Amino acid sequence: MATETQKTYIAWTLRIIVAILFIVSALAKLSKGQLLDSPYFAISTFEVKQLYPMGFSEGFAPFFSRTLIGIELALGLLLLQNNWLRKFIVPVTSLLLLVFIGHLSYVTFLSGGNSGNCGCFGELLPMTPIEAIIKNIAAVGLLIYLYKLLPKVAKDGNFWVLTTVLFATILSIYMLAPIQPPANNFEVSTPEDVTNDTIQKATVDTSAAIVSKDSIKKVETLKTNIKQVTNEPEQHKSGYTQYFSKIDTGRKTLCFFVPGCDHCREAAKELTELKQKDKNFPEISIIFMNEEADLIPDFFKYVGAEYPYKIIEVIPFWKVLGSGKDTPGVKYLWNGNEYKYFWGITDNKFNPIDYQKIISKPYKELKNN
Repeated sequence: MATETQKTYIAWTLRIIVAILFIVSALAKLSKGQLLDSPYFAISTFEVKQLYPMGFSEGFAPFFSRTLIGIELALGLLLLQNNWLRKFIVPVTSLLLLVFIGHLSYVTFLSGGNSGNCGCFGELLPMTPIEAIIKNIAAVGLLIYLYKLLPKVAKDGNFWVLTTVLFATILSIYMLAPIQPPANNFEVSTPEDVTNDTIQKATVDTSAAIVSKDSIKKVETLKTNIKQVTNEPEQHKSGYTQYFSKIDTGRKTLCFFVPGCDHCREAAKELTELKQKDKNFPEISIIFMNEEADLIPDFFKYVGAEYPYKIIEVIPFWKVLGSGKDTPGVKYLWNGNEYKYFWGITDNKFNPIDYQKIISKPYKELKNN
């Protein structure tokens, strides 16, 4: 039978362990490579990768993410004080963990697997959903044990301590990562949405005269002949012309990079090496995320060449990169048509050998793939 002194030591050990989990979880969601090194980037990434797929709107997600992180931080701190600890703090903390467990279980069931980062510790400490569920179940178990160890007759204390800590932590998150006004929407059209430019040029103006059936047949025949003799795809609208006006003309390499990303730098360097060996290499253009943009000169110095580029804000960048995708991103476009897209650092990562094979194929082979 444990003595009161032993119970006190055990209770404090449990409080410190769970408090550290919550505090680190909150701070990690504000960190990229090191604690609190890039709060806005980290929290925006959390919103795009974790909240948007759950159905949160772009207007509501920034408020929800900052408030949630503030609550996490507050609960971590409040576990280290004695006001309303047994009656309120421990039960609320346990309830929040149970909500996390339920959500992660649902996501894992829907996805049918255990891949990806659950976002519990942001991008600082990637963790799969199953690992996060196990961690949360263990934390709930510790809290249940803590609840039993805490004195049942302890005084409730001052509730204002709780509210003060809660509002202070939430406010601090909003100050560390201020909500920025929405940038201009950047929408990329899908193949079903695009309008064929070649057909547009062949369209007959019927407002000035009545077109005979024979004329219509001739136009249709002309279109068919053009398609048969062409050795390149018809032009489509890729959705990127607001950044690069000639992106839908000819063969292009469109990249999505973060200036401080080592994997992005390696991909860009490999592209440069391919370009130096191939005089007909598709023209390279880069869309940079507005994160550490001051490193762009150093980026090009490392790569060994400079290319046309545009900078867009963090959230629009993640959106244009594509849902569920990660940097570095490399696309092969031909007249606005997408024929290859490398992204991330795992199964779909950029492969210079595969890319050289793709860009060396004539249109006939690409069309039949």
